[in-house]
Order: sequence, then C-alpha cells, then structure tokens
Amino acid sequence: MKGFSSLSYKKQQKVVCFFFLLIPVLLVVIFGYLPVLNMFSYSFLKWDGIGKKTFIGLQNYIELFSRPENFRVFAVSLYYFVGSIIQLALALLFAVILCSGIKFKNFFKGVLFFPNLINGVAIGFIFLYFFKDTGTLNSFLKLIGVDKVPLWLTDPGKVNYSLTFTSIWRYMGFNVVMFIAAIQSIPSDIYEAADLDGANAWQKFRYITFPGIAPVFQINMILAVKGAVSVFEIPYIMTGGGNGSSTFVIRTMDTAFKFNKIGLASAMAIVLTVIVIVISVIQNRMFKDDNGGIQ
Repeated sequence: MKGFSSLSYKKQQKVVCFFFLLIPVLLVVIFGYLPVLNMFSYSFLKWDGIGKKTFIGLQNYIELFSRPENFRVFAVSLYYFVGSIIQLALALLFAVILCSGIKFKNFFKGVLFFPNLINGVAIGFIFLYFFKDTGTLNSFLKLIGVDKVPLWLTDPGKVNYSLTFTSIWRYMGFNVVMFIAAIQSIPSDIYEAADLDGANAWQKFRYITFPGIAPVFQINMILAVKGAVSVFEIPYIMTGGGNGSSTFVIRTMDTAFKFNKIGLASAMAIVLTVIVIVISVIQNRMFKDDNGGIQ
C-alpha cells in the first residue's frame, strides 16, 4: 500500500482500472475468444467429435460454398428481419405512448416486458400448443365459425409467419424498456421549449425524441439484424427446422450433432460469425455522419 500511495493520482487511477478490468477481460478471453480460436482450428479438420482429427485444409469451406442449399436457408432470415423491423416500430410506438403520462403506465410496462422474463424453451412450448393444428388458436377460430382453419406450423407457406410472430412477442418488451430509458434521459426543458415554439407531437418526435434515442436505436437495430441472421431457439423448439423453417444455425447444429461433421459445422459457424460482423460494420457506417457522430 505504501508503494501504491506514492504514485500520482492518475497512475493510481490506471492501476485501479487495470485490476478491476483484469478478471472480466480474462473471463472474456477464456470463455469467448479461445473457443472461437478453437472453432477456427476445427474448421480445417475432418473430425466426428470423438475419433481421429485429420487436417484437410480448406476442404470444409469448399464443401460449404459449393452446396447452395447451405445458404438457401438464409431466405428464412428475411421473415425474422422484417419481423424485427415491425418489432422495433411497435416498441418505439409503445415507448412514446408510455412516456406521455398515461394512467397505469407501470402496469403496461410490466405487461410488455413480461415475455422477456420467460425462458425461451417455455415460450416455444407455449406457442407450439397455441399454433398446432388442434391448438388454442384453431380451436378459437372454429368456435367463431371458421370452417377451414389454417395449419400454422405444418403449412410451409405459413410456418415462418407464425414463428416470426412468436419472436416479436418475446423480444418486443426488451426494446420497449430500452426506448423508454432513452426517452426519459432527454432533458424535459427541451420539450418545454418546443411547446413554447408551438411544435406538434410529430415535430417533437422527429426533431427531439428520435435524435435523442438514435444511439439506442442503432444498438437495437444491430441486435435485431444479428438475431434475424442467427435465429435458432424458437424454430428449433417449435418445428425442429421442418416444413421450410430451418435456419442457418439449425443447419449448423444438425451438421455437427446429427451428421457428426464437427469440422464442417465449425466452418459454417465461422462463416456466420463473419457475416454478422460485416452486417454490424455496415450498420455502424450507415448510422454515422461525416463527423463520426450518430445521425
């Protein structure tokens, strides 16, 4: 402690910051970066997860890119991408309404955020019985006189709409809370000045609210697009990837654990990681103006 107290104030700050950050950084490296490096090395191997590892160079990547069906499943991600845009729009709408001083706003916040507290597996089973051919939704439709009820999870033309709706229901509450926190951080005197200038609700939203929450909106957009590309939990639980609902992550998991091709699956995971990074970089460029700030 004597040696520490003899340091200048700035050096003491650096030492304290170093030791506070040391353990989190080590945890990130051990449980984050090292597994990625291992996966990258596996992508050059032929390995079933148990037996002998054989180095085959770029053969896994060649096989991956030479089979178009590996990338056709990205078309399913378009449903989730559109769903994420709808989800963000609805979340922003609800956030603005809940910040306008309506009654019981804390109750509505809880109702909207509640799905985010439920385990993803539980949500999958809830909506599995809700959408199944003899489930809650079709029973209700028959009750009100609909003779030919849709097959929500077995019809390839409808299954992805059902799964996307489930995803919107689950994640919208998180975005609502994020937007509410961002809106409430905007100084109230700015809105008061806008009222004195005669600004209407749309003008206040366009010139005050949205610019004020732009960084949070950017983060939510990045998370939404990343989630659309790497969706796994809901379609795997509800359909197992069947009836045209398979995603790239489900195909990767099947390659690894059904067909025991750990090397090929690792190559697929590396490609997916690169795709997510590229999309994130493009989004950052789109949201930044010429001065490096958020538009």
